[in-house]
Amino acid sequence: MHSYRCRLYDYFEHSRISSANLGVFQKYASAAPAGGNCSAVSATDPRDATGKTLNTNNDIFITNASASGGFTPVQVGVLPVSAPNYNNAKTFMGKIDYDISSKDQLRGSYIFNNFYAIDNTPTLPAFFLPAPANINRLITINEYHTFSASVSNEARLGFNRSYSLTPTGSFTFPGLDSFPNLTFDELNSLQLGPDPNGPQFGYQNLYQATDNLTWTKSHHTLKFGVEGRKYISPQSFTQRSRGDYDYGTLDRFLRDVNPDALAERSSGNPVYYGDQTALYWFANDDWRIRPNITLNLGMRYEYTTIPFGERSQALNQAASVPGLVSFAVPQAAKNNWGPRIGIAYSPGTSGTTSIRAGFGISYDVLYDNIGILSLPPQLSGTIDTPFTPDIPSYLANGGIKPGAGGLRSFSPATPDCVAAKVAAGVPCQIFSTGNHIVVNQLDPKSIQWTLGVQHVFQKDYTLEVRYVGTRGIHLNTQERINRQPLTTSTVFLPTYTTAPSQATLDALPYNKAGIAGGAYSNGDSLVPAFENAGFFGANLVQFTPNGDSIYHGMAEQLTRRMAHGLTFVQSYTYSHTIDNSTADFFTSVLTPRRGQDFQNLAADRANSALDRRHRFTIAAIYDSPFFKSGSWLKRNVLGNWEAGPIYTYQSPEWMTVQSGSDVNGNGDSAGDRAVFNPTGVPGTSSSVSTLFSTNTCASLATALQAACFSSHTVAYLATTPTAQYIRGGAFAQLNAGRNTIPARHINNLDLTALKRFSLNEQMKFEFSVQALNVLNHPQFVPGSLNDVASIGYTGSRSFLQPGNAQFNNPEAVFASNARALQLALKFVF
Repeated sequence: MHSYRCRLYDYFEHSRISSANLGVFQKYASAAPAGGNCSAVSATDPRDATGKTLNTNNDIFITNASASGGFTPVQVGVLPVSAPNYNNAKTFMGKIDYDISSKDQLRGSYIFNNFYAIDNTPTLPAFFLPAPANINRLITINEYHTFSASVSNEARLGFNRSYSLTPTGSFTFPGLDSFPNLTFDELNSLQLGPDPNGPQFGYQNLYQATDNLTWTKSHHTLKFGVEGRKYISPQSFTQRSRGDYDYGTLDRFLRDVNPDALAERSSGNPVYYGDQTALYWFANDDWRIRPNITLNLGMRYEYTTIPFGERSQALNQAASVPGLVSFAVPQAAKNNWGPRIGIAYSPGTSGTTSIRAGFGISYDVLYDNIGILSLPPQLSGTIDTPFTPDIPSYLANGGIKPGAGGLRSFSPATPDCVAAKVAAGVPCQIFSTGNHIVVNQLDPKSIQWTLGVQHVFQKDYTLEVRYVGTRGIHLNTQERINRQPLTTSTVFLPTYTTAPSQATLDALPYNKAGIAGGAYSNGDSLVPAFENAGFFGANLVQFTPNGDSIYHGMAEQLTRRMAHGLTFVQSYTYSHTIDNSTADFFTSVLTPRRGQDFQNLAADRANSALDRRHRFTIAAIYDSPFFKSGSWLKRNVLGNWEAGPIYTYQSPEWMTVQSGSDVNGNGDSAGDRAVFNPTGVPGTSSSVSTLFSTNTCASLATALQAACFSSHTVAYLATTPTAQYIRGGAFAQLNAGRNTIPARHINNLDLTALKRFSLNEQMKFEFSVQALNVLNHPQFVPGSLNDVASIGYTGSRSFLQPGNAQFNNPEAVFASNARALQLALKFVF
């Protein structure tokens, strides 16, 4: 949604706004076709300092000292976006099979894959750029050797190379060294600029050697294997390298004062090496105790070194504080033992029923993002501009200027240290530290257990019912370990659904200014131990292995083998997934990557964003058995038809209702949720108005009113008293949990139709049509129609913010997954 140009032009003639900033905005954010329908604007009219007058026209307001109330209203509206979106893929695959002898076979394969697409991550099409989405090469060579009838071996060598690039083009911004990433919250979080994740590139070269030996001895089938991997992975990514400037209002941008929501830039642009070495081995025994009982016993061990680039944390070792935090070289986990045990039992002698149970432990690896985003201050530093006081000509004077590059020194003290009166050397080094990698690494761990029964009946049908449980531990969470909320369980501002009396307001013990200043023994937003140690110059970000999850699922599957031209697989799963952390990087705004309170992760335990309570699917293939023989005309016109429908029903993805501001005062707005009204109408929302204790602030000079009203702000009132979710005002108590509101369910039918044409016995054609969502049923879901996994979404979260007209309306955000047709022609000879 964008401002009308005509109103901006009129306003420019009479006000002191930046012509450069206005010009950039007008160049890329074209006029909306209609106004008054932008729902993310302020709920109240700032021309009324008491906050009691509602913004009924859905305007934004630009500061104008000569206008009534000090502001000029400007209409804004939703701008429909239509832009090209294409991809080009080139894929080649080659295989070779060579029998050296009766006991030796050689197999090889080569896969070439180039995939180019439009990078449509930016909000505005003007910033769309072509980019190599996936450049991949894969080579494998396998050698199979049979030593005897009971002993065989497989040796495999492999090489995989992948490359990705996120460009940012040649866009320029007057006065700045690069085009920044601009966001305007009141314009539905409009993002202005190239891809926020660019520029970056990454290569990964993987060398792999594997050997597996199989030995059958009496009732035992023994398998042993070992695998070695070598990763060589140069890459470069500096988060917010162009500068991220998030403005609560367009007014601040047009007047060119510093942002009031986020002003942050990271310096340094080193090439990070994610080089690693991995060694895995396993031993497994399938022991056939009796003809109808088989026991499986296995053990696997995994060891993966830390990425080479993470060793650079040692550059910051002087900042270590014994008993609090260490910046030594991270150490890889060495206790990744994965036992396996399973049993299969077939009662009786018919062999139509089997009972299976199993238990196992497995491990995941830690990804390179952790290291490349956790560089020490000697290689990369993050600079923040405070929200107050106002800094005029902010972008005209360069905003946050880029760092000098190279290895940073803290003697003499950096400008930030000088401004904060921090001494040079180690104190300045500690003050500048913004990242920490856990020294004793723990790899994500999965514990699984299962019990299932399978039965074959009517010869062609197999029914299976099984229970699956999974426990995840040592899952990464993104935390700012030196930050804490200003609010507590007792110190907060209440939110009312019905207006209290003035006497009630005057009796409330806390006010906004007092909480902000720590006047109620609530401290400040820094954890005392870290603040006392000198870690108060930046957020100390850590990816902590303290997340966990639990999954319970009951699944049923009915399979019909091909008979009389029909085969199908029908399945239904009822499951529940609970966790305290789903995303740990900025991959989705639907479930925030950081918790609401870094010191209380338990409060984030809730339905997982991956939870899909119900999932039903049926996939069938019907190969018409009629007219398979006979004349050429019968076979090729009436016969050789095949149809394949796939139907899916799936429960919706859970999403988190968010206030969109730093309500609890811990310096982070990513995870702050909302006020939940248990008696409210389900799925509805409300903004709030401010309630004041008795005051005479309105009689003061304009420059003094803001501070006066802050010291008399004691509560908030929901503008819609029957709402279920209420946006939190500053320092309100938030009682809504994570992932409490559902998106939309999936109710989808795909259909494939195939026709075969036989020219002769040696040559055939196959023509097929695949219709995805064949009924063209609108399904506004954040993920795929054919996959339980979620898809990253980092766009506007206005539909998750109470008080917004788009609240709980995914139809305004996500694509409808309209019908898509694919045609294919295959020649068999």
